[in-house]
Amino acid sequence: MVDVSKKKETLREAVVQGSVFMNPKTFKSIMSGKIAKGDVLAIAKVAGIMAAKKTSEIIPMCHPLNLSHVEINFCPLEKESQIDIEAKVKIKAQTGVEMEGFVAVAAAGLTIYDMCKAIDRGMILSNIHLVKKTGGKSGTFIAKSREHSA
Repeated sequence: MVDVSKKKETLREAVVQGSVFMNPKTFKSIMSGKIAKGDVLAIAKVAGIMAAKKTSEIIPMCHPLNLSHVEINFCPLEKESQIDIEAKVKIKAQTGVEMEGFVAVAAAGLTIYDMCKAIDRGMILSNIHLVKKTGGKSGTFIAKSREHSA
């Protein structure tokens, strides 16, 4: 791991987004609460939060962090049969929380896949990217707007 002991402790935040693409039947089943395993988005939210807190256990060079805030939001897009996932992670620390955001989005997306794979094995989890990061020596990063495709 990188030695961060001499870095200044600052408020740091990361916003990461990704998408799960699926067939229309799967989308409708999720939105109507008809998935046999339960409330897909509620469980995916919990999975994302739990994953963010465990990032250092699965990404070898990440520092173990005591996160102060993790928020997972979903934006269902019916026309596209797509669910966008956003994770916001905050901490006051000597290192950033981008990886925690990435792991949160990935875990939430994988949970959606796991809960729905019985009816749609063709789902695609993609477009996971850093949208914004603040704090630390490098300051603020805001991703340039770009079109994503599956």
